[in-house]
Amino acid sequence: MSTDRHSTTFAALADPTRRAILARLALGEASVGELAEPFDMSLPAVSKHLKVLERAGLIARGREAQWRPSRLEVGPLKDIADWLEHYRRFWEQSLDRLGVYLRELKAKEEKKRGRKK
Repeated sequence: MSTDRHSTTFAALADPTRRAILARLALGEASVGELAEPFDMSLPAVSKHLKVLERAGLIARGREAQWRPSRLEVGPLKDIADWLEHYRRFWEQSLDRLGVYLRELKAKEEKKRGRKK
C-alpha cells in the first residue's frame, strides 16, 4: 500500500521520542550518541527512530569520518504547516462567526430584559 507524504510525516511525528529528537536537532546537528543521551534506550533503538525520521524526510544523515551527524530537514514540516494553515483559517472563521452570533444573542437578551423593567 502506498502512503502519501503527509501520512508518512504524521506517522513519524506521532512518537514523542521522535518529536524530542527533532526538537534537539532544531538546535543543531548531533550524533546518535548525543541524541540518545536523554533517553533510557539503546543506541540501536535510537537508530531505529532516526531511520523512521529519515524515511519521512524529516532528517538527513551525513558522514564525516567515523561521525554520522543527523540534521533537521524542514521541508516536510513546512508542507504540514501549509496543509494545516487551511484548517486554521477555517476554525478562525468559524469561531469569528460564533462570536458574532453570541454577541447578537446577548444583545437580544439585554433588549428583552430592558423591556421587562
